[in-house]
Amino acid sequence: MPNVLSIQSSVAYGHVGNSAAVFPLQRLGLEVWAVHTVQFSNHTGYGAWRGEIKTPEHIADVVRGIEERGVLAHCDGVVSGYLGGAALGEVVLDTVAKVKALNPNAIYACDPVIGDVDRGVFVRPGIPEFFKDQALARADLVTPNQFELAYLAGLEVTDLDTALAAAEALRALGPRTVFVTSLEAGVPDDRLGVLAVGDEGAWLVTHPRLEVRLNGTGDVITALLTAERLQGSALAGGLARAVSRMFALVEATQAAGARELQLVQAQDTWLHPARMFEPTKLG
Repeated sequence: MPNVLSIQSSVAYGHVGNSAAVFPLQRLGLEVWAVHTVQFSNHTGYGAWRGEIKTPEHIADVVRGIEERGVLAHCDGVVSGYLGGAALGEVVLDTVAKVKALNPNAIYACDPVIGDVDRGVFVRPGIPEFFKDQALARADLVTPNQFELAYLAGLEVTDLDTALAAAEALRALGPRTVFVTSLEAGVPDDRLGVLAVGDEGAWLVTHPRLEVRLNGTGDVITALLTAERLQGSALAGGLARAVSRMFALVEATQAAGARELQLVQAQDTWLHPARMFEPTKLG
């Protein structure tokens, strides 16, 4: 059973960060060591929330405690998502270095949260530079959306060819596998795509576009893709399963008229999706 150290935010109500990623990882048979970077009442999309942001020192101390249990050598992967500041990013990379020193086969899965097509950059100054200049070189797997892919690669993404070129540009900086989520370029208007580029080639899975905006979807798809990698799945098959599960979850949430992802309520639906979307090999 793979062990995953997940360093992300946490909310009491709803599903974002660790509150979105932990359950899918567990449901897929992985052990999760969750380290929370914030503890909020709910995600900030509601416009009001309570709670606190944990300091980088707090995160480092929690990781140190895990290290003192003598279990870091058994950590198979580190996952990180939204970062509140570059100092926290340094703690994440220090943790990755500790884990890899003890287990060279461990992977670092990085969701480089910077922004999106609709809003542009929405993180604090210094975060985009941290991902581009430091995190990419240390990551084994990254999950940028289309906007983040273009930003990090410094290339305009307008079709599948430019998306592939941008993904290869990121791979040249460090990560062996790049998953591009919420891909619109080169995809029919009524569909969205997820592109996978790695040592096994390039693959695309598309699915119908659902007109619903939900928080936490990026955290879940990163968790699903990381689980596939840690369980030894081939790139194409793992991509297809992760996307099909993600679609089933969003579709079930939309059908329920819910604002929060129906991770628990619809667990059987997304774990065993009725529709499996087939991967198409590119190039």
